Amino acid sequence: MRVLLAVDGSGSSNAVVQEVARRPWPAGSEFAVVTVVDPYFFPKAPLLLEEAKQSTQKSLEELAKPLVDAGWKVSPNVVLDNPRHALPRAASEWRAELILMGSHGRGTVGRLLLGSTAQAVLRHAECSVEIVRSLGEGGVKKIGMRVLVPTDGSEYAQVALGNVAARPWPKGSAFKVIATPEFPVLVGEYPYYAPEQVAELSKQSRDLASSAARTGEELLGKAGLEVNSEVTEPRDTPAHSILAAAAMWKADLIVMGSHGRRGFDRFVLGSVSETVALHAKCSVEVVRKPLAVL
Repeated sequence: MRVLLAVDGSGSSNAVVQEVARRPWPAGSEFAVVTVVDPYFFPKAPLLLEEAKQSTQKSLEELAKPLVDAGWKVSPNVVLDNPRHALPRAASEWRAELILMGSHGRGTVGRLLLGSTAQAVLRHAECSVEIVRSLGEGGVKKIGMRVLVPTDGSEYAQVALGNVAARPWPKGSAFKVIATPEFPVLVGEYPYYAPEQVAELSKQSRDLASSAARTGEELLGKAGLEVNSEVTEPRDTPAHSILAAAAMWKADLIVMGSHGRRGFDRFVLGSVSETVALHAKCSVEVVRKPLAVL
C-alpha cells in the first residue's frame, strides 16, 4: 500500500505520523512524508527559499524516523508550490492509494475552514483521503480502534466496506456498520404526497437501510472482524445522522465512500462525505474507487 503523509510541522500534522506508527499496515507498504513550501512568500529571496527547503528536508527526515526505525520504506520530500495544488498532484504522480493529513495546520484557527488545504485535497485528490484528528487520550494507550462504516448500499459504500475488510487493524478493534433511512423532504405544495405514499416511501427507505446495514455487517464479519450493525434514526441530513452516531459510539475513525446513491458528488460543496470529514470529532477516511475501475 502506498500512503502519502501530508505534514507541515504543526501539532495536527505531527499526529498523522503518530497515527501511522501505531497502526498495522499491509506488508510491503511504502510511505511518502511530504510537506509543501509555498514559493509565493519568497519572490525576491531565492537563497532564503533554498535554505527553507533544506531545513524543512532535515525536519522531515527526523519526523519520519519512527517509521524508518519500524522497518518501513519512507521517502521524505519537500515540494515547492501552493499546497492546495501540490498535494493532490504529488499523490497522483507518486501513485498514492491513501493520503493522510491533519485537520488543520499552522495557519488555521479551529476546525477545517472553507478553502483550507485539507478541504482542497478532499475534493481534488484521485485517491482516498483520511483527515486525522487526535482524540487526546491523555497518555492512556488504547487497545484497538472503534471504526464506524456508514453505508447506503451504493457501489462506493461497498468499496469502502471492502477496503476495511482487506486491511489489517490493531488487535481488539471493533467495527460498526450504520445505515440511515432517507425520507422525501416535504416542502411547499409540490410534489404532493398522499399519506399512504409517504408511508410506503418511508417503509422502502427503512427496508433499503436495513438491507445495506446487514450486507455490510456480513462482509466485515466474513473478514473476521468484530462487527455489529445498526439502522440509525434519520435526522435532517444523512451527514448529521453519521456525525451523531460517531459521537454516541465514540468512534476513533469513520470510513466511508466518496459519494453514494445520489451520484457523483466529489466537487459538490456540502456533500455527505465532505460534511462528515469537515465536522467529525474523530478521524475520517473518504474512500475512492481505484482509478482503473472508474
